[in-house]
Amino acid sequence: MERMRKPFQGVFNIIRFNWHLYLLPVVFVLLLLLLNNFVPVTFQAFITIFCIMVTASVIVSLVVSIYVYDLSGLYELKWLKLDVHASKIVNANAGFDETSILLKTKFPDSELIVFDFYDPATHTEISIERARKAYPQFVGTIPISTSHLPLTDNYADFVFLIFSAHEIRREAERNIFFAELKRILKPSGKIYITEHLRDFPNFLAYNIGVLHFFHKSSWKRTFAKSGFLVEEKIALNPFVTTFILQKNGITS
Repeated sequence: MERMRKPFQGVFNIIRFNWHLYLLPVVFVLLLLLLNNFVPVTFQAFITIFCIMVTASVIVSLVVSIYVYDLSGLYELKWLKLDVHASKIVNANAGFDETSILLKTKFPDSELIVFDFYDPATHTEISIERARKAYPQFVGTIPISTSHLPLTDNYADFVFLIFSAHEIRREAERNIFFAELKRILKPSGKIYITEHLRDFPNFLAYNIGVLHFFHKSSWKRTFAKSGFLVEEKIALNPFVTTFILQKNGITS
C-alpha cells in the first residue's frame, strides 16, 4: 500500500522543491542588513523596513501554504460527492502526483487511470524535477503527450486535474489538451480542475509567485474554446478554486 499524506507534508514539499525561491530572499535580506551598517542613518530605517517587508512576505506565504495544503482539508477530498459505482476515473498530473492514491482510497471500486503529461522539453519547472526524484510514480501511471490521450471516445466518467493543468504554460497546448479531455469524456461526465488563481488573495499570499498561476478569465477562455461549460465553481478555501466542467455539445 502506498503511503498516505503525512502531517505538514504540503509545506515541507513546497520548501523542499522550491528551496531556491526561499534562499534568494534570505540572502538578499542578509546583504541589505550588512549594507545597512555602511549607509547614512537617514536610509537605515528604510532598509530595515524593506527587510521586514520581505521577511514578512516569505512568512505569510509559508503560513498560507500550511493552511491550504495541510490544515484546510483539501486532500481529504470531502468536497468530492460523486456517484462512482462502476465509474471510470482519469487523474492527470504534470510529473508530481499527490492525489492518485487518495482517489483510489476514496473510490476503491472505480477503475482509476493515471496519466503523466510531464515533458522536460516544455515543462521546465525545476521544482517538478526535484519532486519526481523524491517521489515514485503511482503504480501503473501512463506517460502521455498533451496532444493525445490513449483512450477511446466517451470513455471516462470523471477526470481530475489537481494542481497540474497550470503547468501547461502555452495556451495553444492547453486548448489541444482540453479538446482531448472532451473527446474521452462521456456525455454525462465531469472534469474537476483544481487550481490557484492569479487573483488578489493569492497575490497577498504569494506576492510575485502569483504570476505562476492563471487568471480566471484565461481558464474560462480555454474551457470555452475546448467545448466545455463551467457547471459549478467551488471555492475550496480563499486561495484554491475547483471548476467543474461538463460538455456543452458544441464541436471544438
